[in-house]
Amino acid sequence: MEPLNRRRFLRTTATLAGATWLTPVGQYLARAAEKDDEPTAKSVIILWMAGGPSQLETFDPHEGTTIAGGTTQIKTSVKDLYLAKGLEQVAEEMQSISLIRSMMSKEGDHERGTYTVKTGFRPDPTVVYPSLGAVACHELPVDKTEIPRHVSILPSQWPARGGYLGDKYDAFLMHDPAGPVPDTQSFLPKERDQKRISSLDVIERTFSRYRQERVKETLHEDTIKAALKMMSSEQLKAFDVSQEPAEVRQRYGDTAFGRGCLAARRLIQAGVRCVEVTLNNWDTHANNHQFVAGNLKILDPAFAALIRDLRERKLLDKTMVICTGEFGRTPSINPAGGRDHWPNGFSMALAGGGIKGGRVIGATDPEGKKEPTGQVHVGDLHATVFSAMGIDYQKINQTSIGRTVKFSEGNPIEALLS
Repeated sequence: MEPLNRRRFLRTTATLAGATWLTPVGQYLARAAEKDDEPTAKSVIILWMAGGPSQLETFDPHEGTTIAGGTTQIKTSVKDLYLAKGLEQVAEEMQSISLIRSMMSKEGDHERGTYTVKTGFRPDPTVVYPSLGAVACHELPVDKTEIPRHVSILPSQWPARGGYLGDKYDAFLMHDPAGPVPDTQSFLPKERDQKRISSLDVIERTFSRYRQERVKETLHEDTIKAALKMMSSEQLKAFDVSQEPAEVRQRYGDTAFGRGCLAARRLIQAGVRCVEVTLNNWDTHANNHQFVAGNLKILDPAFAALIRDLRERKLLDKTMVICTGEFGRTPSINPAGGRDHWPNGFSMALAGGGIKGGRVIGATDPEGKKEPTGQVHVGDLHATVFSAMGIDYQKINQTSIGRTVKFSEGNPIEALLS
């Protein structure tokens, strides 16, 4: 049986109250159920911690235990909810952020783990699954967006892909927003550039003669038009964080990641569906505490500023923010002072887009010997995000070779959805 959440209760009660067009009570409950079913999230921002961050030095500290290795914890704005030292600014925003401390994956390799968390599926040689952002772009309206709706800032070596949905849903790759947007400026004088475009049009029309169906299949003409439209679009200014007041830029931190998070907020405002911002160097097989402390100085102000900024601009309810990596780190510390790969019981943070704040899902063993309680599998995360965005996570899709697959084989985490 499905869990009886608020929206299902309202629909059931409306039915029991009689035909909705006959009774005032039925009409009221039906309207409430319909309103409750409206998707909250319109966009998603993924803060990707490439390399696998240690949960013990971030979102799941166990101060005073052997597995903590000296890590201390700090209070947050939510009673009895603690974070590791170094996340002081994020701690102030925990009323808007919830944690999953029992994430489970079967992949402990960087490439395979990245693929699994980004797509919700383990690697399969017979099909390439689309990433979360690709599905969002495929399923949600285009609106008036003239720039790529799927963007990866400071991408790792395994950026988000469109998979069986097609390459056009691959993330547009962007480096430090302090620099120019790649591939949007012609290296030719304007007059010569226009002549090239005119010449290309002649070639296109000549080729398409007697080949209409083939031309439609390639989408070459549509791609060229979309690229030219993007290159001249005013929406490209969304990438330019220098247009923000100095005070706002300072909140995010003078780092490439901080600028990436600020650009993500600007891009969401412009209608982009998914922005992934990567922070590298979490592969702490040696000197774990030292490297994590350095990364927290970058993550803490940027993550907290993003949550505050979205809230102040009334965008937080419409934008889901996810902070995670491909897996976590072992409870034990190795001889090099590092922690190794650990896909069983790692942590991630979620906020906005219909996610209830101040919640903790699952728990890990303080001694690092038992399996986590309240386990959440990667597919459940994707089902939760899709549900919040009004996307049918069980929708049946067909790949190019005729294989039928769903967007997710998990189940939504009802405790997180408001």
